Amino acid sequence: MEENQNQQMDIEISAEVADGIYSNLAIITHSPSEFIVDFVKIMPGMPKAHVKSRIILTPQHAKRLLNALRENIQRYESEHGTIDDNNHNHPFTISGPVGQA
Repeated sequence: MEENQNQQMDIEISAEVADGIYSNLAIITHSPSEFIVDFVKIMPGMPKAHVKSRIILTPQHAKRLLNALRENIQRYESEHGTIDDNNHNHPFTISGPVGQA
């Protein structure tokens, strides 16, 4: 078992994936076995928003992601200052199907 902990994994990323996808909204839903995160791009004045990417996670991996984000946000804020998240008013009305698994 100790051998597995010391193994390294090579991770490759294609040029297309490395370009990334812009998202200014994430919609999170869940079932008993999965968390579904839809990354959406909303543009002002446009009547329709588009899901640009959907990530499906196990509950355990979703919690690991939460902890990793928390840790990285803390590091970011210690280096760059507090992120202002007080603006919870979104200028768009969002409607669409409810995610189900």
